[in-house]
Amino acid sequence: MTEHIKTEPITILMADDDEDDRLLAKDAFQESQIANDLHFVEDGVELLEYLRREGKYADSDLFPKPDLILLDLNMPRKDGREALQEIKADPLLRHIPIVILTTSQAEEDILESYNIGAAGFISKPVTFEGLVAVIKKLGEYWVQIVKLPSKRARGR
Repeated sequence: MTEHIKTEPITILMADDDEDDRLLAKDAFQESQIANDLHFVEDGVELLEYLRREGKYADSDLFPKPDLILLDLNMPRKDGREALQEIKADPLLRHIPIVILTTSQAEEDILESYNIGAAGFISKPVTFEGLVAVIKKLGEYWVQIVKLPSKRARGR
């Protein structure tokens, strides 16, 4: 007997200052057929504004709270490390899993990310095909396998 896995779409927020990386990620999500609500911000300042529904991110229908954050480490204004630390220190936000998706492969970045609360650390693949494969695995794990708090339980 085959088990049918019912999946609800999740909201994914990606923070990355590189426009090409954002476009590649968008294409990779489409290519991997992960049916999710995908949003982008360009740095840690925008990430916190989005999460706190400040400024242009005030409309919760247009900018829903994410179920998962994909976070680049090296960004202007507020880098991923600082943003991760702030999110994990905030009782209203710390439940959101954050996966680091960065070009860094430095052991100290990996260790520091986990120490301040990252749920995972992925070095960005160099090819589009590699990115599609990673996004597919991310989708399988975070959409089909892991149980995330319901939107109702999180206060939407």
